Amino acid sequence: MSQISGFSKLSKLQKIDWLTTHYLSDYPKAKTIIKQYWNTDEALQKLHDEFTENTISNYYLPLGIAPNFNIDDKLYAIPMAIEESSVIAAASKAAKFWLDKGGFNTKILGTTKVGHVHFNYYGDSKQLEEFFKNIKTQFFAATTSITRNMEKRGGGIKDIQLIDKTGDLENYYQLYCTFETVDAMGANFINSCLEQFGQTLEAEARADKALAAEGTFPEVIMCILSNYVPECLVRAEVSCPVAELGETKAEAEQFVKKFSRAIKIAEIEPYRAVTHNKGIMNGIDAVVLATGNDFRAVEAGVHAYAARKGHYSSLTHVRVENGIFRFWIEVPLALGTIGGLTSLHPLVKLSMAMLNHPSAEELMRIAAVAGIAQNFAAVNSLVTTGIQKGHMKMHLMNILNQFEANETERTKAIEYFKTNTVTHSEVIHLLEKMRS
Repeated sequence: MSQISGFSKLSKLQKIDWLTTHYLSDYPKAKTIIKQYWNTDEALQKLHDEFTENTISNYYLPLGIAPNFNIDDKLYAIPMAIEESSVIAAASKAAKFWLDKGGFNTKILGTTKVGHVHFNYYGDSKQLEEFFKNIKTQFFAATTSITRNMEKRGGGIKDIQLIDKTGDLENYYQLYCTFETVDAMGANFINSCLEQFGQTLEAEARADKALAAEGTFPEVIMCILSNYVPECLVRAEVSCPVAELGETKAEAEQFVKKFSRAIKIAEIEPYRAVTHNKGIMNGIDAVVLATGNDFRAVEAGVHAYAARKGHYSSLTHVRVENGIFRFWIEVPLALGTIGGLTSLHPLVKLSMAMLNHPSAEELMRIAAVAGIAQNFAAVNSLVTTGIQKGHMKMHLMNILNQFEANETERTKAIEYFKTNTVTHSEVIHLLEKMRS
């Protein structure tokens, strides 16, 4: 192991030389592997290099397609970037299942995003409230140069409120600020506004005679957006007569009974809910990543929303009334279709074109549908055949590749596992038998 100063100032080749010398000296193929993943188009590779810092190569994920999604009476083929076996197959299966049953119906419940100016104040709260009322318009006035273009697109600052949080943390207050960012995810816009709010707060406080007489002023700690966006919410739903969920009435009723019970378990049992929601995020994250959005922000916000009532719970819900099966999800998704990678990454631009250049609201609908489709497929498998049957068949190719199976071995293995259970040990046993 070795320390280094000025690493970021080295060229890419110098960084690779240092890395392979000090950390990969026992890995002779390291340089070859790193360079294998470079794009042969130098301009395109330079674009990728500049997406982040200290780039040495590209890290590939499969970009797949899940077709046959009927969303609000429009047909979509959804791009999904994900490495996990069976996710795209499961989503596609769910899409086809619901295709002739009315498809997926969605509704945008809100698009408001939130940011805060967090600050300390050691004086009288009533004095602070009066001060805030007097200067509230100054926050809007001070940010006109930042908000001008956003306002032209129909967005901007919605409101600014003073929140007293001293009951939770001594001397702690915040400006709770709401924004509409239209088709932009809006992180840079929101943070720029918030930082100006913080400067305005401190400047106006220093000029306020009442606060000066009291001898204490607001002390800004930080200004930052929140990735918790419970008011940037989308709903996606499927429904059909119970009778359509089985070959016979008895089979359909049994399926609905077990499926509903599985959802109820995920609503009350956090151990199950975490895995249940992880499956939902398999679908959502894959769309978010394929469209150049921030899946880490989405994950954080979604899981916070799942715990908003004081315990972690399922994001999907089910109800059966008057012979109609209804299954839905409500999920917060702060997504953008302009700015960031959406205008830079060639595959992101291709994904957006594939979706017919959606607005941010349309992308919210599509991502939510990918999540509920994935969840329906997963729970369907769990309460019928079991999750491993389909998953391990999809995983078979990964195991065969791991042991460098040739075409003859692959063909025989695929045929064998059409009627036998796929397990890691059984695949190894079969390969050893063929090779002996």
